[in-house]
Amino acid sequence: MFDEILDLTKKLVSIASVNTTPGEHDIACFIESYLRDIPYFKEHSNQVMIQKLKNDSLDRRNVFALIKGEKENSKDTIILHGHMDTVDVEDFGQLKEFAFDCDELMKKLKNINLSSEVREDLESGNWLFGRGACDMKSGVAVFMVILKYLSEKVKEIEGNILLSVNPVEENLHTGIIEGLEVLEDLKEKEKLNYIFAINNDYICPLYEGDTTKYVYTGAVGKILPCFYIQGRETHVAQCFEGFDASMVAAELVRLINLNPEFCDGYKGEFTLPPSVLKMKDLKPQYNVQTSFTSFLYFNYFIHNTSIKEILQKLKKAAKKSLDNVLEDINQNYKEYCKLTNVDYKKIGYETQVLEYEEVYELAKKAFDGNIDEYIDEITEKCINEKVDKREIPLEITKKLCEIAEIRIPTIVIFFAAPYCPHNTLKDEDKKEKRIYGEISEIVKEFSEKSNEEYKVMQFFPSLTDSSYLKIDDDDESLNLLTGNFPQYKKLYNVPLGTIKKLNIPAVNYGCYGKDAHKWTERVYMPYTFKVLPEFIIDTIEKYFEK
Repeated sequence: MFDEILDLTKKLVSIASVNTTPGEHDIACFIESYLRDIPYFKEHSNQVMIQKLKNDSLDRRNVFALIKGEKENSKDTIILHGHMDTVDVEDFGQLKEFAFDCDELMKKLKNINLSSEVREDLESGNWLFGRGACDMKSGVAVFMVILKYLSEKVKEIEGNILLSVNPVEENLHTGIIEGLEVLEDLKEKEKLNYIFAINNDYICPLYEGDTTKYVYTGAVGKILPCFYIQGRETHVAQCFEGFDASMVAAELVRLINLNPEFCDGYKGEFTLPPSVLKMKDLKPQYNVQTSFTSFLYFNYFIHNTSIKEILQKLKKAAKKSLDNVLEDINQNYKEYCKLTNVDYKKIGYETQVLEYEEVYELAKKAFDGNIDEYIDEITEKCINEKVDKREIPLEITKKLCEIAEIRIPTIVIFFAAPYCPHNTLKDEDKKEKRIYGEISEIVKEFSEKSNEEYKVMQFFPSLTDSSYLKIDDDDESLNLLTGNFPQYKKLYNVPLGTIKKLNIPAVNYGCYGKDAHKWTERVYMPYTFKVLPEFIIDTIEKYFEK
């Protein structure tokens, strides 16, 4: 399979399927064409299924293909799923025009300054460079060639194989989210029993010199906690009479950003700490008024902690930021009074931290009319004006604070898109514990057979579409999340009920590469194009034998 996977990977890379560009449509058409050219699917054309994304200006679509094993009338099904889009190529600089041409790019790389590791990999001839080669077009190519291989052996297969390739993974995961409808529909119509899904998103060394191949039995979760900060404005000539919202934002970043206290652990595996992704004051233009309002949000990874616990930690940090800023103002004012021989009088403010739900209730009581219709109007206006999906909840929160006549320094905490559920195979669930044991045994046997060193881990450390196949959050957490997510159903309507109903465990095998999302992105061909397909086929065969 090596040569065919290599050729197919190069062809997939050559299609510039950068997220939010027409290339996402083009690559789906290429994948569909490849599948329909397979003799099995020529005979069973209705088993290649295309789902166009709703109201999508780029005409992007999910591609599904189902192979039905004919040895026994088994409904057991293994899903092979991955994404077809990539990030942009601005990081390639002057090499940008070659980012989608693997062979030409590697020629150009030979003539520029590279790190010793990248240079060594390039000259070895074992690595394929190009945007998407690692993340994750080689992984999709492996699936496509495996499907072709298995289609020739349907009489020997007891179960079913369902391929799912989706766009829009690199930002909002819309492809897999809408694809849940197809998974649910196939489950009902074909009476399929989804055993688990295998994702082929890239795996990589976790430290210098690491050659271990990692198998992940779950997906890290992600929320986007947002903070709307309202202070008290003043003229810069009376700067100590205000409560600067930008100071509060800066203090919140200091308290939360990269702070290991916010890492979430589960059975010895820990998330990375939160990272600030946005921080700004909300002044529309220059003036000499201090900042009255500001806004920031964080990337926040989750392994197992409830939304209730996370909210408590975030509220505690928010309250501390308000207290620290007030203390800092007083300390500076005291020093200024000494400097200017003015009597010092302590500055005092009543402050508060509110969840969005609390602000909503305050505004609902104060509003003369239907508050939900008013919020809908704000939302529709913002959507029509193509306002960023993080800014729409901010605009709603600002308006509700005005209606509620909030006058004191306040932080409002809410959530915004995207939301990626966390999941893993847990010992507490007998079925999941059994699957974990079976996967671990298959990994162990294949490791001995292939002479590759493997390690089974619980959480894929990067964001992945596998998040949307299973949810470990309980109903209380989900209700708290959606209740504090302004216009959840209109802005990021992840079908939580459908995911709970499908409850598909997902493991990640993955193409092996380095530097995903960097201009030196590359995939290791000896493993990805030879060992990995054997590993996946071995898993499918052994699992259906069970």
